[in-house]
Amino acid sequence: MPTTLLQVELRQLRYFVTVAEELNFGRAAERLRIAGPSLSQQIKALERDLKVQLFDRDRRSVALTPAGAALVADARALIDQADALRRRATGLAVSDPVRIGCVNWCPTDWAERAAGVAQLRVDTWVMPSHTQAARVADGALDLAICWVQNDDLEELSLQASLLGVDRLAALCPGTDESPVSAKDVVVLVDTDTASWSSWNRYAERFAADTGARVMRTDDGGVTGPTFFEHVRRLGRPVLINPRGQHDQEPRGLVRRPVVGPTPLWTWSLVWRAGEDRPAVRAVIDEFTRDTGPLGVADPDTWLPAEDPHRGGGQRGQ
Repeated sequence: MPTTLLQVELRQLRYFVTVAEELNFGRAAERLRIAGPSLSQQIKALERDLKVQLFDRDRRSVALTPAGAALVADARALIDQADALRRRATGLAVSDPVRIGCVNWCPTDWAERAAGVAQLRVDTWVMPSHTQAARVADGALDLAICWVQNDDLEELSLQASLLGVDRLAALCPGTDESPVSAKDVVVLVDTDTASWSSWNRYAERFAADTGARVMRTDDGGVTGPTFFEHVRRLGRPVLINPRGQHDQEPRGLVRRPVVGPTPLWTWSLVWRAGEDRPAVRAVIDEFTRDTGPLGVADPDTWLPAEDPHRGGGQRGQ
């Protein structure tokens, strides 16, 4: 595109494109709602700025010159880009912020990715997955990043797309970092279902499918210092909850990969079915673009049968 085309007024480009479409100055002036002489003067000014003749015209006809014909597509593209920019700016100015919540995992660049499409308000209440999903359903949030299953989506009328995956490891006393079989792992289930409903469902299904041992606790020992105490007392590999996957293990405890199969914990972006707010849809599109399957279809991995992403599928796409 000639650099001079970027220096002219957008208004003059609109005039040029309209005349090119009508090939009649009178009709073009009427369509643009300006006087004929003004339109003619603006086209002449544009031709001076571009240093090319755009139209061959006489009293009977108007035709594009070769230069004019070559520039119509560029001019139309610039107008379309300007209109799109104006629509986006108007949407950002008048739309309410998109409210999003999470549990303990989120994309590290989510603020930058959302900045170009909508105002993002990150909720400061970090709550369990089942609570965040319910808050989306009741309208307290527009989006949430959490763990959900197909029955959650149906019950709450939500849709989901895969955003992230944790490959769960086990913690064990000693120095042996070799892989441990899933059937030899202990999973902790907490009696506090208000806090650990999602984890309890996951852990019990994993144990039922693999033969792992379930141990129930009522001391909040699913994560944190009490969890480390349980690992030392049991003397066996204990599956690490997603909230503790990135914690530094204390001295004397070692992290071991779980195999045969490897348990995967999925993080979904969830939203209300039928969501039609342009800003919310824009954030969904931006966050889920080019995500990929993230290993959920890899052999020798495990997901609950009701996981919406089992086999690499997407729910709500």
